[in-house]
Amino acid sequence: MTPAAMIDIHRNRRHAIDPMIYGHFLESAFFGNIEGGVFDEGSPLAYGGDDTRNGLRTDVIELCRELGLPVVRWPGGNFTSAYRWEDGIGPRASRPRRLELAWGSEESNRFGTDEFLAWCAEVGTEPYLAHSCRDVDEAVRWVEYTNYGGDTEYTRRRACNGHPTSYGVKYWGLGNEVYGDWQMGHRSAAAYAADAAEHARFMRAVDPSLKFIAVGKTDDRDGWTETVLGAIGNQIDYLSFHLYGATTQLIDGEAEYEAIVAQSLYFEQQIVEYSDLVGGIASRNGSALALSLDEWNIRHVEPATWPDPQPSDDGGTVAREVDGLPTHPAHRVNRWSPRTLADALFYAGVFHALHRAAGREVPVAMANTVNLLNANGVIVARPGGAVRAATYHVWDLYQNHLGPIALAADVRSPGKLTAVRQGDERDHRGEFRAYPATVPDLDVSATETADGKSIRIAVINRHRDTAIRAGLTLDTSRDALPTRAAVKQLTADDVLASNSLTTPDAVSLRDLGTVELTDATYDFPPHSITLLSFDLS
Repeated sequence: MTPAAMIDIHRNRRHAIDPMIYGHFLESAFFGNIEGGVFDEGSPLAYGGDDTRNGLRTDVIELCRELGLPVVRWPGGNFTSAYRWEDGIGPRASRPRRLELAWGSEESNRFGTDEFLAWCAEVGTEPYLAHSCRDVDEAVRWVEYTNYGGDTEYTRRRACNGHPTSYGVKYWGLGNEVYGDWQMGHRSAAAYAADAAEHARFMRAVDPSLKFIAVGKTDDRDGWTETVLGAIGNQIDYLSFHLYGATTQLIDGEAEYEAIVAQSLYFEQQIVEYSDLVGGIASRNGSALALSLDEWNIRHVEPATWPDPQPSDDGGTVAREVDGLPTHPAHRVNRWSPRTLADALFYAGVFHALHRAAGREVPVAMANTVNLLNANGVIVARPGGAVRAATYHVWDLYQNHLGPIALAADVRSPGKLTAVRQGDERDHRGEFRAYPATVPDLDVSATETADGKSIRIAVINRHRDTAIRAGLTLDTSRDALPTRAAVKQLTADDVLASNSLTTPDAVSLRDLGTVELTDATYDFPPHSITLLSFDLS
């Protein structure tokens, strides 16, 4: 039988994949990210005692250790813009409770800098602290508190709070989405660039080893990027940008499968375009930097007329009576909706895009999904326990089972000309924007292990119903790959399958063992992610 697709792998076209692209994000006061998530004082699943670990959920820590977290951004997000870090240090009972304006809640401040950094040490991740970039002295003192090794008021306070030595926090964000009028501290590109330059200068005076992430903007009709890079391109290490997909949750529970899995093409187009824009400006200015996609996800949106979603004890959303209510326009994000297999295929497609972009002049060298925990995260925590979401297994597969060297993959695949949704962008009627594009059924990321002894090929079959047979070659030869491959696979019977505390493995990574490839072909099942590992030693 003639293969419907061909996958040609080329070892002479290669580049390194930065492990920081598998990073994560936590936001305070945000839908169970912190309180009721990583931090749950009094829970039998949390640490007790008198140190800063008190309240940290041990079951969550174990899942994070198992997965491996290269970097985690905190305290946000929108929350960052009004955050006062000194509210969150010292004895918890004396910390002020504040009205929180980003999400319309109250912030207890019981989880602050020392708790976050203690949690980072527990899970073994690199912390990324985001500052509002609104007060230079506050930023300098935060660096002094976390990183300075001398004897000052702030280092003494750090010692009194249980950590006499420097934390050595390397990554620092200079503001969050400052271009948006929804941010406290919203300002023009020129005003932001001047503030960021002053912050970077004096924060580095405390610790010259800091790496800075400045605010970028992909919708750049007003020249934001040119202005910011022209002023501070030589003072920063990363320029951030944010991307969000979107899917509508309909009354009957069905989601738009094809719209979900196709949106990784929109992400890839945005990544390539922004990389080219930044690369051209950086070249003219003599700057050397990378991109940081430090917020990304796919949103499950629903009619604002529906009853507010509430978290269920099992891990999803409490059932609601929605019969007879309109399905459009869908403008509210359901922060408690579980991640599905369809979402998992979308995430895999974004990782393929990031792997391909790693070889660009200005690569994406860091990415942080929103969120790590609850709030559409890769881990779901409830009072009775924690569970791996369907998307947890995508991180596991790509981070822990692929190689760190991306190889070029030329793919000829059947596909479909369709309207690809442009994330959560809307037109004047409130409808999703969509533009025509051919969406291939197969999407491939090929990698090599560091020792060169194994080729790992990840293949997404986006087709909802049909298995696709593909032939494989290595350096144009059908005989260069071994006839046997170890196979891991992520799929489920239902494209909207999700995990819960009672059904934790509805979507899981399955080890199919070693299989024989006949005539250098493999049949990739519908709505699946498959990893073929070939031993070349």
